Amino acid sequence: MECILAMDLKGGSVVHGAKGERETYAPLTWGLARSVEPVAYCEDLAPKYLYIADLDRIEGVGDHENVIRRLADMVDRCYVDRGCRGPADLMGGVVNVVGTETAGEDLARYPGSFLSVDVKGGLVIPSGEAPVAVLKRAAGLPFAGCILLNIGGVGTGCGLPADLEEIRAAYPGRLLWGGGVAGVRDLDVLEGAGFDGAIVATGVHRGTIPLAWVEEGRTCS
Repeated sequence: MECILAMDLKGGSVVHGAKGERETYAPLTWGLARSVEPVAYCEDLAPKYLYIADLDRIEGVGDHENVIRRLADMVDRCYVDRGCRGPADLMGGVVNVVGTETAGEDLARYPGSFLSVDVKGGLVIPSGEAPVAVLKRAAGLPFAGCILLNIGGVGTGCGLPADLEEIRAAYPGRLLWGGGVAGVRDLDVLEGAGFDGAIVATGVHRGTIPLAWVEEGRTCS
């Protein structure tokens, strides 16, 4: 199973936060990297696969496009959620991640991208639908894969829900999980449920997920 390092960018720095409360996100000064400058941070952790959330662009207050292009050249595969609101927002040279939070109702406009099913309080934002319903609909659309992103679990290490197998069964293509992964045991559970990858960060910095796993891009248990 792929082990993908998450990097949240805000105001030119790598930040850490919890529960999707973005106004509280602060530079990640306590982690394994010596710097919160994105390129230096990536050099220190040396991930094989990277997932970037450009929080400024998602919120419509700026962007990190130039640094994202540099970061994409440093890894084998770079997933990028930059708050796409239409096809013109898609970037070349990366795996575009289109979040339900910003993408609009017509999800068929983003062929070849990954759909991020953004969840808070157990429901997809902004529609309020059940995640399984959105994943089933996505199965009929031209996505390269999907991410179930538990925004409310980001940065918390809160663990995983009980309905993982139902979620996995709802979408036949590549499916990644993000948010709340506490450690190796949770990664084992996701792999056992059939997920193709997990997006992690807090557990890596806290030492509950081996740094070597994001360097190699896969779980090794």
